[in-house]
Amino acid sequence: MPKNTKVTQREHSNEAVTESVADLLSLEHPMDYKSSQMSMGLSPGSTAPGRSLLPEQDLEDGRPAWNNKLEYILAQVGFSVGLGNVWRFPYLCQKNGGGAYLVPYFILLLLIGIPLFFLELAVGQRIRRGSIGVWNYVYPQLGGIGVSSLMVCGFVGLYYNVIIGWSIFYFFQSFQYPLPWAECPIKKNGTQAIVEPECEKSSATTYFWYRQTLNITSTIDDTGGLNWKMTLSLLVAWILVCLAVIKGIQSSGKVMYFSSLFPYVVLFCFLIRGLLLKGAVDGIAHMFTPKLEKMLEPQVWREAATQVFFALGLGFGGVIAFSSYNKRDNNCHFDATLVSIINFVTSILATLVVFAVLGFKANIMNEKCVVENAEKILGYLEKGVLSRDLIPPHVNFSHLTAQDYSEMYGVIKTVKEDSFGQLGLDPCILEDELNKAVQGTGLAFIAFTEAMTHFPASPCWSVMFFFMLINLGLGSMIGTMTGITTPILDAFKIRKEILCVVCCIIAFLLGLLFVQRSGNYFVTMFDDYSAGLPLTVVVILENISVAWIYGTKRFMQDLEDMLGFRPYSFYYYMWRYVSPAVLVVLIVATVIEMSVNPAGYNAWVEEEGSERFHSYPPWALAMAYSLIVVAMLPLPIVFIARQFNLVSDGSNKLSVSYRKGMMKDISNLEEQDEQRFILGKNPSEAPSPMPAHRAYLGPGGTQEMTNTNYGTSTKTGYQNIGSPESEL
Repeated sequence: MPKNTKVTQREHSNEAVTESVADLLSLEHPMDYKSSQMSMGLSPGSTAPGRSLLPEQDLEDGRPAWNNKLEYILAQVGFSVGLGNVWRFPYLCQKNGGGAYLVPYFILLLLIGIPLFFLELAVGQRIRRGSIGVWNYVYPQLGGIGVSSLMVCGFVGLYYNVIIGWSIFYFFQSFQYPLPWAECPIKKNGTQAIVEPECEKSSATTYFWYRQTLNITSTIDDTGGLNWKMTLSLLVAWILVCLAVIKGIQSSGKVMYFSSLFPYVVLFCFLIRGLLLKGAVDGIAHMFTPKLEKMLEPQVWREAATQVFFALGLGFGGVIAFSSYNKRDNNCHFDATLVSIINFVTSILATLVVFAVLGFKANIMNEKCVVENAEKILGYLEKGVLSRDLIPPHVNFSHLTAQDYSEMYGVIKTVKEDSFGQLGLDPCILEDELNKAVQGTGLAFIAFTEAMTHFPASPCWSVMFFFMLINLGLGSMIGTMTGITTPILDAFKIRKEILCVVCCIIAFLLGLLFVQRSGNYFVTMFDDYSAGLPLTVVVILENISVAWIYGTKRFMQDLEDMLGFRPYSFYYYMWRYVSPAVLVVLIVATVIEMSVNPAGYNAWVEEEGSERFHSYPPWALAMAYSLIVVAMLPLPIVFIARQFNLVSDGSNKLSVSYRKGMMKDISNLEEQDEQRFILGKNPSEAPSPMPAHRAYLGPGGTQEMTNTNYGTSTKTGYQNIGSPESEL
């Protein structure tokens, strides 16, 4: 042992030895595990025979580590920034008052988003285990939290990868000119060639989505058999995910350089192109025109909280899994703030792109409406139904503008008030087109594809867009699958390659449910029921187990030991009071909404060329609620089993690094005790068997220092690593 260490200094001094093993470890110099004489038994700079000193390996416990901080940040960004930022956030912004929606979203991001994201990063980094191991360690009775997270990850991964499969299908279909969804197909009826009726009633992009891509049935009861095109696309998607997860964080970090950054390149390209489109300014103005009355509606706040919750990936276990590969002294507070801000800015950027495209599409649809209704008016003029005196003199039907039509429409409506409804004229108001909410798959596979058909070089834009969706989806899927594989690998001695292949094969077989002709209805069901309520319950239990069971003051002290500084008192109050209260309100509001609103899905009606809401049949409703029950079932089962000692709680299992450090220092202390016995030292001078714990006095309190610095330099990031009382 080096002569300048605390242990040897105390051996040669006459002072009483009162420190515990953890105190001695905390006052040691921070060790370089690649060249340390203590840990390797070799001279500095030499290597152990047969053992590789790779930069990504943590030689303390053999756990892999990120190559650098940038790869880790990109991985967290890739996991948190997903399809929801491009699909759901713009839809909610459009639905809930435009710019007014950003206010509750940002407030709730501060109240529950960043604090709970920081909490998950901190516990994962400190305990260095997956979600199951982390919550078994914090409070064994609530060890079911990790199992529920794993179950939810499984449910979400099943249908999320189907969406990636859809994007893969559209990606390969984009290498055509014109794009296959640009025009309605022509159907031959004897000697006549007519437009496909189903397409004519809807639109070319809508028809391609429902008929050519999904070949969807009219109800969830009619499975319709497998859709082979979607089955092959799903297989490709799972192969890509499997290869990425098998390579692990060493390669997935490198993949993230491209997969996390490429979507931003595409979004900026679309934003620049979108701003040059006719009507894009109308869309942007619509986005930033706040409907302040919407902020008073509880539904807006509930949906904002849910979006914050899912945007950061809270409760899935992926955040914990990724952070568990960090060094203990990594500044996870900075990471939480940075990733949350990037996520929020990405949502704003995607919303700008979406509203620019929707403004362009709304103008096209409004012009189409004006032309169709102008033809109706001309027909009524020729038939004498309407008098030409009703048409303003400056109106030119060959160059009819939206303003001219609006003026003409107003005159006709005023004069023909009694019989106006029989004319069948539409007002063709641009604002009405902008207010038409397009959610989820409809936004990507209908609205965006329709807008891209009007772009010059439309196949190029389509390829870029769907390649971006594939990248966004894969980034989230890697995090989701890591949330599944990491806790399993921590708990069982299984080869990672075998586990990943088995998981992907099982997931593909179960995923065949979603590539039937009725599969889109099951995607909607899983999206509505498998994650929302279970994840909210998981996160509030995470919050309670750390803030109320383990103790907020104790956790804040651990963070100070780990980070080297005391986190803001803001987090103390958020974890202790505000975040749990907000989550309870969110759970209550979700349960009320589920009980009040009828459970159902939007079915495609071929004869009408439109969607119609259908209630779930009894078997489908039972299936939907069973998803919630199955996801939450591990919570009471594990609690009961460990409360009554039916299974071992594993709470006395220390980390590998702690066991190694303890055994080394115990052997050293035994030698020292023997020397003290020979020299006649009193037993009272022996080290305490339990580590001293410095009390955190709460926000604004002062730090009691029970240890004395004897001139040795310390690194806070490695203090108390071996302490079982503060290993969190």
